[in-house]
Amino acid sequence: MKTLEFTINDKLGIHARPAGMLVKKAKEFQSEIIIQKDDKSVNATKLMALMGMNIKHGEKVTVTVNGADEEAAAAAIEKFFADNL
Repeated sequence: MKTLEFTINDKLGIHARPAGMLVKKAKEFQSEIIIQKDDKSVNATKLMALMGMNIKHGEKVTVTVNGADEEAAAAAIEKFFADNL
């Protein structure tokens, strides 16, 4: 299991466009990818649940990756957050 922490730098937070891109990226892997903010957590492949978390600029999220291809998935998610959020 890999755990990563990110601070959201996008001025609009995780809104529709990056949320959709994140879901698409998460679906490329077999590993389960969980996004957590405070006491709420969602599977990164669930667009509406992810948008429902209402993650804003400056907030911290924890990403947990667990599964057969977790190393590759964690690296891809880390790059995604750095490039897009």
